[in-house]
Amino acid sequence: MAGKDYYKILGVSKNASTDEIKKAFKKLALQYHPDRPGGDEAKFKEINEAYQVLSDADKRQRYDQFGSDFEQQGGFGGGANWEDFMRAARGGEGGGFQFNFGGMDFGDLFGDMFGMGGGGRRASRGRDIQVDVELDFKEAAFGVERDITLRKQSTCDVCGGNGAEPGSKLETCHTCKGQGQVVQQQRTFLGAMQTVVACPTCHGRGQSASKKCKHCGGDGIVAKTVTHKVKIPAGINTGQSIRLSGLGEAAPHGGTSGDLYVVMHIKPSKVFHREEYDVYTDAEISFPQAVLGDTIDVETIDGKIRVAVPEGTESGQLIRLRAKGIQHINGHTRGDHYVRVKIRVPKKPNKTAKKLLEELKKEL
Repeated sequence: MAGKDYYKILGVSKNASTDEIKKAFKKLALQYHPDRPGGDEAKFKEINEAYQVLSDADKRQRYDQFGSDFEQQGGFGGGANWEDFMRAARGGEGGGFQFNFGGMDFGDLFGDMFGMGGGGRRASRGRDIQVDVELDFKEAAFGVERDITLRKQSTCDVCGGNGAEPGSKLETCHTCKGQGQVVQQQRTFLGAMQTVVACPTCHGRGQSASKKCKHCGGDGIVAKTVTHKVKIPAGINTGQSIRLSGLGEAAPHGGTSGDLYVVMHIKPSKVFHREEYDVYTDAEISFPQAVLGDTIDVETIDGKIRVAVPEGTESGQLIRLRAKGIQHINGHTRGDHYVRVKIRVPKKPNKTAKKLLEELKKEL
């Protein structure tokens, strides 16, 4: 390990303060932690090795004088591996190796990874719910209201979600003294570590019921069937969803309710075909109509309208009907309606038709 520049590894200057070294280590440790995406175990070990030295005043002084050749103790040197560190992190013996974090709160550094961070007054959150709704073509085009019925965890109607029996009092929690959080000690490779977690008695509220609600058992939630009226906007399409904040499952002990997601599935139409906000239909015309032009009835989402077929129309040609398509979702403009013309060719024309066609053939 001779010749390693620990200052360079941590990205700090040689006169960096202890706080600067600690801050640099925390940033790099979180970046290269092997349990995180893009993590690098070898790099993480190197960073820890540097921090083991520079965070210790005595080791740092010897390093500054003799370099990294002086005898190392701790860190991931001397055969320690990631399994040792993980075992130690969870309160084990750590394979006999010592890990010094220079007084840094292990929960503060790795709380997000190991679930050891400060709990604080973190309100619980109910589960999100997803439901699927099937609409016909015009319901999606013009919007509709639907009743969504589902069974879910809901706020208790008796106690209003606070978990207290009606008439009883909410008292200051005797466990946390109203703070909503408690300090716990955990045995780790650093010795006894203190972490702050939500109070297990009042679940972070700071108050507890003198008498629990009989209807919900003090949890503040009960399972029941509920119906929500959902307004589905015009222009919605298959795969799109509506998020209804707070209409998911209720959280116990007065926490925040989850959200309800309503996902749309549009049934295919036998008449209309949709592309984004434009609508397509097919219309058959006769050969004379294609040659001479005509007006025909076309079915749109608004009903039948008369459409002019210009002279010399070819099979497959599109006739555009402006603003006769689907309304843009949450907007005021509409897409277009396109009529795809198909020329109908008689398979067995009668004698009169044949004679006329022969004469037309000569003219053309």
